[in-house]
Amino acid sequence: MVSHNFVVLINQNDTVMKLFKRIITGLTFLILLFASIILINGCAIHPEVWQPPVKPKFKGPLHLNEKLADISSIDLGDWNGPEEFAFDTSGYIYCGVHKGAKDFSQGAILKISPEGKVEEFLKTDSWVTGIQFDNHGNLIALMNGVGLIRIDQEKRIEILVEKDADGRAILMGSGLTIAKDGKIYFANLSSETTSSAKYINKLFLELKPTGGVYCYDPQTKVTQTISNGNYFANGLELSKNESFLLLSETSRYRILKYWLKGEKAGTFEVFLENLAGFPNNISRRDNGNFWVGFTTKRNDQLDDIHPKAGMKKFVYGLPSFFQPKAEKFGMILEISEEGKIIQALFDTSGESVMEAGAVKEFRDNLYIGGDIVSYIAKYKLI
Repeated sequence: MVSHNFVVLINQNDTVMKLFKRIITGLTFLILLFASIILINGCAIHPEVWQPPVKPKFKGPLHLNEKLADISSIDLGDWNGPEEFAFDTSGYIYCGVHKGAKDFSQGAILKISPEGKVEEFLKTDSWVTGIQFDNHGNLIALMNGVGLIRIDQEKRIEILVEKDADGRAILMGSGLTIAKDGKIYFANLSSETTSSAKYINKLFLELKPTGGVYCYDPQTKVTQTISNGNYFANGLELSKNESFLLLSETSRYRILKYWLKGEKAGTFEVFLENLAGFPNNISRRDNGNFWVGFTTKRNDQLDDIHPKAGMKKFVYGLPSFFQPKAEKFGMILEISEEGKIIQALFDTSGESVMEAGAVKEFRDNLYIGGDIVSYIAKYKLI
């Protein structure tokens, strides 16, 4: 005769086994679902393999310091992404921003007084990146998803360039600079889609020359192609005598030189390569040297997977919260016209300057911004 306690024990064990099987089935389903998501997302990119050079050490002219820890800042409130700066004759700062650290769908151009008072100069439908005043007091800018635009003194917007000479859309305009004769040079990251954190990751991992550099002449209204194939074409600046352009290729850790005048006109060469970080915007000093801002320093994990197409697919397929994040690290270099590092400025903790993607000098101060920061850092030059 089977005891009551034994029957209860058998029933309990059966219940536990059923629960255990349900848990295993659920976990198996979740694992398969997670793997399917990674596989599907990973198939969305077709990465090129690349063996990055061994990154340089922070020594010599790159010796680490904490000079950028000593800054003042201008709070932008809920706005993010002061990626470039323009200054009027009264000392007001103008910059394009977007709403939210990862939301590029809404934007504005801010106007900031010399005392640091922030006001919305103009609401825009999306993020404005490159921005500069022309010889007539108009703001020339690059609007995400639109192209090259002109904003007159009555705040009216005119679209100057929507597509390049081959009919490809200017959807992710980046660097912008204006020559003395009024010609506008600008770079475009992609003609596929507008800015998003996901797509920017794709550009870095896929590592394809999707960008380009162009010149728009307001007199003839003709857009000329300077370069049609760049790796994350980003910061752009003219030399003092306007004989060449510098372009930062952020994802390849290098800066290119495009000759506009002289015997080498129409050709390009590598100006600086194997940089210690991700070069972003470039601006010129009055003495002819250049300021180069960096988004952050190099990432060993990213360098390690660049030669492995399958691993890059896997990383891209991961949910965003599993993907590597850019380290907070402030870094700015002053570079001569010959490509020599004159000085380096750092905030190694990123507490004061978490990124220095944008850097421009005005009245003995460096104004520093970036893609996602919600403030403008101000560094006093000695």
